[in-house]
Amino acid sequence: MGIKGIYTALSGAMAQSTKLDTIANNLANVNTPAFKRDQQIFQEYLTANEKPPEVIQVPRDVAAIESFYDMQGGDKSYVDTKGTFTDYSQGGLKPTGNPMDVAIDGKGFFEVATPGGVRLTRAGNFTLDGTGQLVTKEGFPVLSNGEPGADPASRVIRFQGNAAISIADNGDVFEGTQNVARLSLVNVNNPDTLEKMGSSLYAFKPNSVPEMTNVNNPSLKQGFLETSNVNIVQEMTDMISTNRIFESTQKAISAYDQMADKMVNVVGKTGL
Repeated sequence: MGIKGIYTALSGAMAQSTKLDTIANNLANVNTPAFKRDQQIFQEYLTANEKPPEVIQVPRDVAAIESFYDMQGGDKSYVDTKGTFTDYSQGGLKPTGNPMDVAIDGKGFFEVATPGGVRLTRAGNFTLDGTGQLVTKEGFPVLSNGEPGADPASRVIRFQGNAAISIADNGDVFEGTQNVARLSLVNVNNPDTLEKMGSSLYAFKPNSVPEMTNVNNPSLKQGFLETSNVNIVQEMTDMISTNRIFESTQKAISAYDQMADKMVNVVGKTGL
């Protein structure tokens, strides 16, 4: 019966709704420093691939193909939400003139200490807290490089407040002429193992193996911030296209609903 196609159309509508949510989130963060756009990934779920072939059944109704072959749902396919892909491509560099702002020009992440453990970020809009520590705008300490497994508390960067602060392209942090520390800049071997934690922070996904290496030749720009890599024109184009597909699936669902209504109220009552 063609009526079961309504489930395929419904899965398509749900997939496009999810994609619209992702696009809306990208647009909402177009001005968020170092934000990386997300993209929804879909695939076709074929139930035939999930069910082994069955023996031919005895016909019950010669008018239906299902009477000759027990399809076991193998004739259906759905739109399956595969997941969200994050685009880690470089954003533009915006001059701010603030010596506490640092942009990464190239690959890598800063390490910061949070109550939930060490997290990664590319947002370099740093500031100083009341104790002279270099922190993120949320108040999380920015970490210096150190030995693997070292206590994050031993890697905080603290200033005495006696001189101007400067940050070299290689990550060396100076207070006046004194070299205070070097910012920890790490590269993740497989970015797909990362997940967003909010506040421009990243953590490794559960059950994934954290694989990081130090960036040997970092390129940092003091007085700059990396902008979002969201392209407004592309996102708006994708939103229009997704809305049109969503409307098409709604029309398909409505058509199947009308077919079901006629099957029950017209064909069923006339006995045809």
